[in-house]
Amino acid sequence: MKDRIINSNIAHITLILSMILISCLTDSGREGSGSKYLNRLTRAEKKEGWKLLFDGKKFDGWRGLGRDHVPVGLWVIENGMIKKVDTGNQKNLPDGRPIEGGDLMTVDTYENYELKFEWKVNKGGNSGLKYNVSEEMSQEYGSGYSALGFEYQLLDDGDEKYMRVLKPAQFSGSLYDLIPSKNVNLKPVGEFNSSRIIVNGNHAEHWLNGIKVVEYEFGSEELEDAYLASKFSEIPGFINKRKAHIVLQNHNDESWFRNIKIRVL
Repeated sequence: MKDRIINSNIAHITLILSMILISCLTDSGREGSGSKYLNRLTRAEKKEGWKLLFDGKKFDGWRGLGRDHVPVGLWVIENGMIKKVDTGNQKNLPDGRPIEGGDLMTVDTYENYELKFEWKVNKGGNSGLKYNVSEEMSQEYGSGYSALGFEYQLLDDGDEKYMRVLKPAQFSGSLYDLIPSKNVNLKPVGEFNSSRIIVNGNHAEHWLNGIKVVEYEFGSEELEDAYLASKFSEIPGFINKRKAHIVLQNHNDESWFRNIKIRVL
């Protein structure tokens, strides 16, 4: 009888240990499944040279384009995410200070890298992540606070207001206004999408939810032709590759970003 009890206890303990082990293995590969797993690097990612661009708590390593600080009242950290606030027609903060416009930009610049990030927008939402951004070019040819550079488009593609208005290269995953994305499979509105950008030498790729949706070469005839037909054609050197900033776009809509990671190649 005593042997049965001992064997039963051993079996029970073994089962519990197995469940804990399975849970740990599952959790180690999980991204974005809960606040515990947000904005963290796995052991494998650390070995591969990945670094966090956002730790979920502070704006360290970020500032407003054309500014030495993060635009007040426009970009906030909420539940481990960077949130672009929808300020609507509001011009002032509750304390009377004016709301500052502008994109949110990395302090550091990058040339060859792999970038991963997760994002979501509301119904009808529109935003973007920009790269290959020159702050000097943005200030000379733009507003001074908004980035001029390559944009990975982030959009609620299914909203009716976009269907007959936007060009193919203005939907999610596209190199905005230059190269249209293909085989796009977006998550339902309100859920996070997973994106990846690779820039290595003259080669570049956009990925969306595990699928490659854009591929191009710097210096190619395809990119040159797209540039000449785009709204950027009057900006000298726009499509030249450079060591540049990564930027979150200040659009009118709310948008959220998390798990922003980069690996220099």
